[in-house]
Amino acid sequence: MFTRLLPIPEQSVFLFGPRGTGKSTWIRQQFQPAALYDLLDTAEALRLSRDPNMLYQEVHTLPPGSWVVVDEVQKVPELLNEVHRLLETKHLRFVLSGSSARKLRRGGTNLLAGRALVEHLFPLVSAETDFKLNVADALAHGTLPMALTGADPRSYLASYAQTYLQEEIKAEALTRNIGHFARFLEVAARQNAQVTNVSAIARDAAVSRQTVQNYFEVLVDTLLGQWLQPWKLKRSTKQIAHPKFYLFDAGVARALSGRLPYPPSPEEQGPLMETFVHNEIRAYLAYTRRRYPLYFWRSYDNVEVDFFCETAAGFTAIEVKAAKRWDNWFFRGMSRLRDELGRDRVSCYGVCFCEREANSDGIRVLPVADFLRRLWSGEVIP
Repeated sequence: MFTRLLPIPEQSVFLFGPRGTGKSTWIRQQFQPAALYDLLDTAEALRLSRDPNMLYQEVHTLPPGSWVVVDEVQKVPELLNEVHRLLETKHLRFVLSGSSARKLRRGGTNLLAGRALVEHLFPLVSAETDFKLNVADALAHGTLPMALTGADPRSYLASYAQTYLQEEIKAEALTRNIGHFARFLEVAARQNAQVTNVSAIARDAAVSRQTVQNYFEVLVDTLLGQWLQPWKLKRSTKQIAHPKFYLFDAGVARALSGRLPYPPSPEEQGPLMETFVHNEIRAYLAYTRRRYPLYFWRSYDNVEVDFFCETAAGFTAIEVKAAKRWDNWFFRGMSRLRDELGRDRVSCYGVCFCEREANSDGIRVLPVADFLRRLWSGEVIP
């Protein structure tokens, strides 16, 4: 059993997270007793969609401050009008969980006018495993709880990919052509953690450029992935302007790309390592309430830093390599940034599979396990 690091809210909350991250388990552990409405239960979803007022009728007599859970709320978004009324008149508290924000963001859905926090649950992170996570396994199979602890992670991830297409995409009618979307998904997964060339993906997937852009919106809205925007220096400097796209889990990325039956190839290792570290950083920023925007930086001549963050204490730059030895040319991006911003203003970290820490001109190179401990201690991004 893992202790999740998501803080327990004191007020109503929208809890979003991809399927399989453990939202329902966490809710049942933290909010017992609570009135529970599980909208994955088809009968329950149909009952409440026919008459959303049933929610009000069934819980309005609870004492003020009582918790009510609506799991997979996007299945019946009309319930949010009743939730709003109960918040205002009966002072109840709600946990509204979901694996897709698409229906809630579109069509004028009542989002409670800021009366509920928005939180995200991520796959398991290293700190939740007491830093006993096997990084090689995490790159091959990801860190979804069932993939990490189950006896057959490959079968689970293959099923996960199929379930995503059938339940999140086809059942919710998020695209008209599931075949085109499946082809796009494989091509996009193979481009995971790279600067996104929409035109090239459209050509390889045999769909239009606009369709690819729409499909990426579906991935973001269903929480399967996240854009990482390039950071721009304050003064005018030639830099790359296209974002990167990261899937939320390395194992899911491999399943969607069709590479799951095979061990990660050398070509895969780099993007998978970046994906793993990207999600650790995002979870750290979310769970610790730092909320700093995360970027990457890349110059016009392809000098790059994988992750860049401006904090209250200054700048942090992180370069990630799936290598057992740190080569000198790996320093290029961080050295260029220090020249641009000032050497004393940027804390620089290299992350790789090396065995011991090294320091070169103020740039610290850490084994991945040490980096994760320092990240979650607040040293890397204070």
